[in-house]
Amino acid sequence: MAEIKTLEISDDSRQVILFENFGFSHRGTVAIAISGVSISSSAAAPAVDPSLLGFFLVSDESLIQAAYDSQQNPNPSSYPDCVLRSPYVHILFTFENLSPPAPGGAFNNSFAVSHPDEYSLYFANCGPGTAAVTMSVHTETYNTRPDGTRDYLSVGKSPVPSLYTFFAVAYAVFLGSWIYVTLFQNRISSHGIHYLMAGLLLSKALYLVFAAEDQHYIRQTGTPHGWDIPFYLFQFLKGVLLFTVIVLIGTGWSFLKPFLQEREKKVLMIVIPLQIIANIASVVIGETGPFIRDWVTWNQVFLLIDIICCCTVLFPIIWSIRSLRETSKTDGKAARNLMKLTLFRQFYIIVIGYLYFTRIVVYASGTITSYKYRWVSMAAEETVSLLFYIFMFYMFRPVERNQYFMLDEEEEEAAELALRYRNLTRPHNLQTGVYNTTYAQKLSERWRERSTPPPIKASSLRAFQFSQKLYAKRALSSPQLDLVRSCPSLSQQPPITQSEQNSNASLVLGYFTGSQLWKNLLN
Repeated sequence: MAEIKTLEISDDSRQVILFENFGFSHRGTVAIAISGVSISSSAAAPAVDPSLLGFFLVSDESLIQAAYDSQQNPNPSSYPDCVLRSPYVHILFTFENLSPPAPGGAFNNSFAVSHPDEYSLYFANCGPGTAAVTMSVHTETYNTRPDGTRDYLSVGKSPVPSLYTFFAVAYAVFLGSWIYVTLFQNRISSHGIHYLMAGLLLSKALYLVFAAEDQHYIRQTGTPHGWDIPFYLFQFLKGVLLFTVIVLIGTGWSFLKPFLQEREKKVLMIVIPLQIIANIASVVIGETGPFIRDWVTWNQVFLLIDIICCCTVLFPIIWSIRSLRETSKTDGKAARNLMKLTLFRQFYIIVIGYLYFTRIVVYASGTITSYKYRWVSMAAEETVSLLFYIFMFYMFRPVERNQYFMLDEEEEEAAELALRYRNLTRPHNLQTGVYNTTYAQKLSERWRERSTPPPIKASSLRAFQFSQKLYAKRALSSPQLDLVRSCPSLSQQPPITQSEQNSNASLVLGYFTGSQLWKNLLN
């Protein structure tokens, strides 16, 4: 984040070391102070030329142009063998400017950046391969405001503190509304998962508060003044709770079932330790910088763990969808199970969309967007995250009669009857003589009872008629056909068409709902 940093380099033989990446305005400044400089090499190696070691600035555009020219150069030997001699870099100073010279050399100066652009600050070591450098480096990169004060945040990140403050207020309002809905309005319908979701909102709001404070003090003074500690703490809590809530909702814990299966517990035991490692990597990346030897490795670890966590949390949702699909084929409460199946499929799509946008689209937009508008990708990420939270919390809110879990008793009755008749008339049961005429007769009597007031919807009767026609088509004996004809009120319905008689029996439930979506689900 381009705050003021003091770094220790010890016996480092890397040819190029990246220190900072910063977006400068037309009044930008980079200040460098080094001390305790010493250069070590093997006894057989010649003395290192101090002009081959130094600091330089290079813009992203110049870096791309330099790489292109090196590839197009027909004579590689004519290309400069040291980056400090490249025409595309802006040299700040070399070790020739040290006073006193190494060992024990020192340098302290500020350099104005008059051309606005995003620059990277590098140290180059073009000495022999065995030459290693030891030094203490103090860097400051900032832009000067019109009133003369310093802004230590990059041009594209100056609005970030205000951005985080806005979303912190939004999540605080969201948390207050959720507490009102959970604890006061629908306390009886609340489950353990809803209180855990409130904890997630609290950790997210506090994370944004401390992120705003962290960035504000970096912008004003160049250091976070200790705000980075609670920032990393609530970043960790937010990440752990987010993945935990997604896993628990995906498994249906608390509001569908009060327990977790063994494989679901294993998912949590995998995700939580991975989140701990990911946050350790995040702290190392944020508190050190690209100058350390293992900085690239820590970035790769963070990216790999994040991808693993994103893939892992999808498995419980897939398991729930598969379980509901199987249950809807055998359970008498098929209509309700199908509604739950629709809910979890929507949740699965939303989770994938959220993870894809925040992990891929945001990163890509931050890469291709101009350095002046880096805050836009952060705003897009927080906006999509807020919409995801709102949608997820609305879908699984505590209500007395949730549209996904509570259906009309009449529709439940029709679904149960149609499903049982369908199971009784499967070809396997008819061919093996398993068909239970007595049980079917009881179902028919139950239907007669349901035909009295309150009246049954025409769609429900038509579904029953349809299932009976399918049965009649497969019946092998006259008693079974007589049982079909004994059902009441069928004559009041329009006749079944030939195309309907040729339809698959699995369309019975979809037929009575009149929903094309349910037909697709059953298929």
